Amino acid sequence: MRVNLSGLLFLLLLTLPVVVVAEELPVAEASGHQLSDGTFTNTDGQAINKSLGDLWRAFAGKEKPQAVALPVSQVDPEALRHPTQSQMVWLGHSTFLLQLGDRTILTDPQFSRRASPVFFAGPERVTGLPLDPSDLPQIDAVVISHNHYDHLDTASVKALRIRQPDNPPHFFVPLGLADWFRDRGIPEVTELDWWQSATLGDTRFYAVPVKHWSARGLFDRNRTLWAGWVMDSPGQRLMHVGDSGYSDDFRRIGECFPGIDMALIPIGAYDPRWFMKDAHMNPEEAVQVFQDMGAVQAVGMHWGT
Repeated sequence: MRVNLSGLLFLLLLTLPVVVVAEELPVAEASGHQLSDGTFTNTDGQAINKSLGDLWRAFAGKEKPQAVALPVSQVDPEALRHPTQSQMVWLGHSTFLLQLGDRTILTDPQFSRRASPVFFAGPERVTGLPLDPSDLPQIDAVVISHNHYDHLDTASVKALRIRQPDNPPHFFVPLGLADWFRDRGIPEVTELDWWQSATLGDTRFYAVPVKHWSARGLFDRNRTLWAGWVMDSPGQRLMHVGDSGYSDDFRRIGECFPGIDMALIPIGAYDPRWFMKDAHMNPEEAVQVFQDMGAVQAVGMHWGT
């Protein structure tokens, strides 16, 4: 495996005819994570419901840390259009470009200036992208972990669909999110519950439980599911955690999916700890997640962007 500042490369092999079939993971058990009111909980039966008062106590009056842009090595677009080997490139935050054989997958694409419902406020990108989104190669599949603005960006996903009108990417999303995509002119979407899977050619995508929550406004908290994604291709298994606090889910994921070759694990947004602990693991917990899953290698994400 080679590592450089423009990305993290690893060897794989894959071919992908475009056929999508959803099915249950054989070891799945009824989780009971959707309540009678339509909202979702985590596998421990608890929902993360921090109040506006908690948010105020956590951040009001606190000095904002100085943002520091990290150095970025630019990716050669030609190397992506004509890859000589399979490769993985970190594009910032939770966004990875995975070139598996001659096909390409994106995770949680976020290319906008802000992760926010409005253009003038909200978390702002301080570290630039290693390439312009217009230089991306053709995308075959996109996985979305949940609907928070730093993981599901409207402009980014619509741009991916618009730039490939004749051969659009297929989106894999957690339960309840498909209608959001269809309402925005993206019908190529498959939604999965935890422990369900769908195949795209020789790659199978498994939605697996993580500890988090969902919302895009004040009145839709936990109305759609959140998930990590295990991606299986011939000879290679990769796990994209998305966003999560530490939980026993990762031990079970490791039992169900032994031999994870690469785990993409979040390590940022964990302070103040009393406020963030349920939904965001810290670096020490990320190491424990890596060990719980029995992964061979890991990359820390969800930081420095």
